[in-house]
Amino acid sequence: MHAADILGFRQIGHSDLGGFGDGMQLMRFGDALYVGHFGPSGMGTSVLDASDPTDLKLVTQWKAPAGGHNHKVQVADGLLLTNFEAFRGGSPDRVGMAVFDLSDPFAPAEIGFWNSGGKGVHRIVYEGGQYAYLSVTPDGFSDRIWAIVDVSDPTHPVEAGRWWWPGMAPDETRDWPGDEERSVHHAMVAGDRAYLGFWDSGMVILDISDYSNIRVVSHLNWEVGGNTHTCLPLPGRDIVVVTDEAVTNGCDDDPHMVRVVDISNETSPEVLSICPVPQGDFCDRGLRFGAHNLHENRPGSYRSAEVVFATYFNGGLRVYDLADSRSPAEIAHWVPECPPNQEACQINDVWVDTDLLVYITDRVNGGAYVLEPEPWLARRLTEAAM
Repeated sequence: MHAADILGFRQIGHSDLGGFGDGMQLMRFGDALYVGHFGPSGMGTSVLDASDPTDLKLVTQWKAPAGGHNHKVQVADGLLLTNFEAFRGGSPDRVGMAVFDLSDPFAPAEIGFWNSGGKGVHRIVYEGGQYAYLSVTPDGFSDRIWAIVDVSDPTHPVEAGRWWWPGMAPDETRDWPGDEERSVHHAMVAGDRAYLGFWDSGMVILDISDYSNIRVVSHLNWEVGGNTHTCLPLPGRDIVVVTDEAVTNGCDDDPHMVRVVDISNETSPEVLSICPVPQGDFCDRGLRFGAHNLHENRPGSYRSAEVVFATYFNGGLRVYDLADSRSPAEIAHWVPECPPNQEACQINDVWVDTDLLVYITDRVNGGAYVLEPEPWLARRLTEAAM
């Protein structure tokens, strides 16, 4: 059992998700909290009543299809979108993206489904409006590509565009190094640009002004690291914060970090700095240690161009102040005591609400937690809010 390691937060709420504690992406909408599940538990999606964050109540949940998982959730414009993807070699009977109506936020009603074929949809970005942005592995492709789906008629989602690196499609010739895995994790969109985490191939910036002719603006890879996950442009600044996902247990020779990238010349982006790596015995605690998700500055959530929230698996939650982008500073962190029946915590995803409450998940068995910032941290977050 590892002791809690806390600076700047206190835990005020928790849910074990009905005993299915493998929480992944989570998002709050009004009084409802939606949680996708990693997959080993067999659960797909949970809906909780978070009207009292100190007393989260499980309202309903539904299982994932056999051989698949529904580990991602997106909520906007009265819709809930969830992914359907093959899990650990399974062959589920549905792959793609489901669309739910949230007229009753505690009783989502499925009204539409986009069938992707292949291995299904991995991650969705939907902030409202006409389009959802997906990473998906269609039939015949070597790995995940990027797709744009029109949800203006949520009962009948249709594909509006797609992009992949030449060599990923059937009958195309691979033209990249054999030790690289080219695969889209997901992309954050700002205006007519998309910022893709491209796994072993770093970050790709796309010009998406014309969905029928998506073009590469630039491509930046790293000498160390890999498994590039999230590329988050900071509003009003020529900066993208980039995480690499740690994908093996313990520590290896290629640390998976949080980078700060200068895009003032978007055709030639460059790394400005690296956010501080948590110090301690994390390499020896068991399970994964390294960067993973970021709070993504979505409309309706806490938004800042200076403060970034990152999950770090057994390193918990880390909060970075990027007021000086060349010298980022860690200002707060939260590592819980090890949940029951696992080697170490595995803090997976983070959502920060406008009231500064922080919601996070543990992907193994810890479920969902609610954190409240200490007054001094709340003041800094408020100062840095948009």
